[in-house]
Amino acid sequence: MAEVKLYSWNVNGIRAVLRKDEFVPFVKNHQPDILCLQETKAKEGQAEIDLPEYTEYWNSAERPGYSGTAIFSKQPALNVVNGLPIDIAKKYELTDGYGNAETEGRITLAEYEKFYLMTVYTPNSKRDLSRLDFRHQHWDKAFLEYCKELEKTKPVVFCGDFNAAHTEEDLARPKDNVRNAGFTVEEREGFQNLIDAGFVDTFRMFHEGNGFYTWWSNFGGARSRNVGWRIDYFLVSASLKDKVKAAEIHPDVMGSDHCPVSLTLSF
Repeated sequence: MAEVKLYSWNVNGIRAVLRKDEFVPFVKNHQPDILCLQETKAKEGQAEIDLPEYTEYWNSAERPGYSGTAIFSKQPALNVVNGLPIDIAKKYELTDGYGNAETEGRITLAEYEKFYLMTVYTPNSKRDLSRLDFRHQHWDKAFLEYCKELEKTKPVVFCGDFNAAHTEEDLARPKDNVRNAGFTVEEREGFQNLIDAGFVDTFRMFHEGNGFYTWWSNFGGARSRNVGWRIDYFLVSASLKDKVKAAEIHPDVMGSDHCPVSLTLSF
């Protein structure tokens, strides 16, 4: 049996977390086999990362200093694909007043022998909910279709910042946030549709209740008081459920307003 340790982290700017000297120590301490990143806010080569044991795969936004995803892998992937398939992107019209989501570096997919691994940085609905309809009617539907399409070939693992707390147990103050971005009916429905399609929220296989968060506001000492949201997830195809050995949140890792989440698979 071989174990694979997968980590996911919205770094909120890879250059910023490097300047804080948090990134390389985190990787060396935790030793992920594969590390998925979101909100890199940089193009490959703009950040000097001293991790020679990893092969890096980047999908950066066209707009400088914005969005972006990446995968760092000890074992080279069989294949890497950035973004959504052209047919799915066209079908769901992924352009709105903010631009074309396909140019924002939001998805990196790596294929391995036994599974696909996808890191995703889901569009934020915006504080005024001006991108909620795009998120609900376009992005979420396109993303779900892509996951189901991939699953026809081999099991899928996908992770990242979904910019949504799924249930009331996934944020500290649900009643105060009912119509706020990240906890609208529409965003929660988009996440539930993934569950209804058979994908498994791995963290909830091992942990029940509230108090488990992955993102905290920078204001009001939210992190020290653990007034947060669980919006970063690892989901897997149902066929991989019996391969899941652990799923954790790592709130002790600093450097970003998000903390890493991890998944251990055993084959």
